[in-house]
This record gives sequence, structure tokens and C-alpha cells, in this order.
Amino acid sequence: MISLEEAQQWACDACGKPLVMREVVFLYLNGTFHVDLPACSECDFVFINEELATGKMAEVEGILEDK
Repeated sequence: MISLEEAQQWACDACGKPLVMREVVFLYLNGTFHVDLPACSECDFVFINEELATGKMAEVEGILEDK
């Protein structure tokens, strides 16, 4: 998971605004997940780093698909 300090070092590629930590809602296979992630303060794009995408998110995806 990315820390607040790491998030503040990133800027949105689309609009150049700084990223801020905010609650993001994911919907997947009838599941709803609330997670604090860095997101653009202007256009709401969410930054998901490789560690999270290939780690915890992939793990949860596999669990949900096995049900």
C-alpha cells in the first residue's frame, strides 16, 4: 500500500494536479470494496501501484472468482 508521503510525490498524468489520499470504491463480482488510495484532486483518476495490483488486488480477485 502506498503511504501518504509517497502519494504526495505523484501528480496526475492527465491533468498535472497533485494526488491526494481518498476513499475509492471498487465494484467487482457483486462485491463493493472501500479503500484509501491516491487519486487526482481534479479528475478523480486513481493511482494503483504495481505492488497493490499484483499483490492484494490479485489475491482478492482470485478468491472472488473461486467462489
